[in-house]
Amino acid sequence: MRRGIPRRVVTATALVATLALAATACGDDGDSGDDKASGPVTITWWDTSNATNEAPTYKALIEEFQTANPNIKVKYVNVPFDQAQDKFQTAAGSKGAPDVLRAEVGWTPGFAKSQFLAPLDGTAALDKQDDITPSLLKQAQYEGKTYGAPIVTDTLGLMWNKELLKKAGHDAPPTTWDELKQVAKDVKSKAGVDGFWLNNATYYELPFLYGEGTDMVDAAGKKITINSPEAVKGVDVSKDILASDGVAKLDVTADAYAHMMDAFNNGKVAMIVQGPWELTNVFKGAAFADKANLGVANVPAGSSGKSGAPTGGHNLSVYAGSSKEKQEAAFKFVGFMTSGETQAKIAVKNGTLPTRTSAYTAEVTATPGVADFQKVLAESAQPRPELAEYSSLLGDDFGQNLTKILQGKTSTQDGLNTIAEKFKKLVPDFS
Repeated sequence: MRRGIPRRVVTATALVATLALAATACGDDGDSGDDKASGPVTITWWDTSNATNEAPTYKALIEEFQTANPNIKVKYVNVPFDQAQDKFQTAAGSKGAPDVLRAEVGWTPGFAKSQFLAPLDGTAALDKQDDITPSLLKQAQYEGKTYGAPIVTDTLGLMWNKELLKKAGHDAPPTTWDELKQVAKDVKSKAGVDGFWLNNATYYELPFLYGEGTDMVDAAGKKITINSPEAVKGVDVSKDILASDGVAKLDVTADAYAHMMDAFNNGKVAMIVQGPWELTNVFKGAAFADKANLGVANVPAGSSGKSGAPTGGHNLSVYAGSSKEKQEAAFKFVGFMTSGETQAKIAVKNGTLPTRTSAYTAEVTATPGVADFQKVLAESAQPRPELAEYSSLLGDDFGQNLTKILQGKTSTQDGLNTIAEKFKKLVPDFS
């Protein structure tokens, strides 16, 4: 799963147009119509995991499920993460939508608000709810009903190359952004490589806002806070880091995310902010042939003295437009895929974090990186506010204007004011 490409924003006007097109724009990958033929019920699952590193695990689990449930067949379709939100938006309301979707937690409330998802409460999809981390279950709810079964969770942490930091005279990672600038400078001068790479995608900017005690919006108070003094200070921190010695130049190319990961995995940069979904990739890198060389810590703290990173992850959701027969099969499949036993298998193979307490077995916590990120999740992860539009706020308008700020093409205040004006279209009742 990548978060390096901002999600596109679908406005209310665009949504109407999308639904109008949906009746004639059935996707080739979906199959949510009634099963007229005799035999097993066939359901389609759109999986948004990494096709190379994560998908093989899910495909193997499908085989396991089908063996135990010969009356259900699962058609697997891997959909690129950065395309899935819009693709499902277009397909929803028509027979082109999948019966099951692996949705980023931020998408679930929005799709539920649009009545694209079936509630899972009281179905086989949500067995033993008390085993699920309460905050993660809360993120899957909208207006009191649950529309997603949490399958993996995540957050952002500071990944660091222990060998490179040791060469620079540091045995521990920086705990503040000011310390990070000094460590990056030391790495450059003593180890000869960049000390830090800043990802300019909006999701990765949130720790800078959280570090100043603010967010994009105050959902409870119905206020837009992206252009508040605290937010300006947070974005200025990231801008100042970019201008510091030992920090890689801002990469605004389409392949920036891949460039960052290649540099880190091969020891060309010492520190990045990243999530557990990249653990399997990192351990394939030359710099981490010895897995013990990878350090994972909380993202550095801002002037508030606190470290904060968004709580992410994915839910499995069931399409509201599927037939009753398909929905029942989908509920059973979702229940299997999100069970504690299955999540433990996923964690060991993919290095991701389970959402059920029972899944944190001794084998799972011994998996390199998992226990580290579990600690980060407990100490600094910040749940997203109960706002259906929150995920859309992270879209292109924010991303494009943030990049202009970081490039020095506009002042921080002016750029954030522009973003705030764009936000008003998404949350018109916010001041």
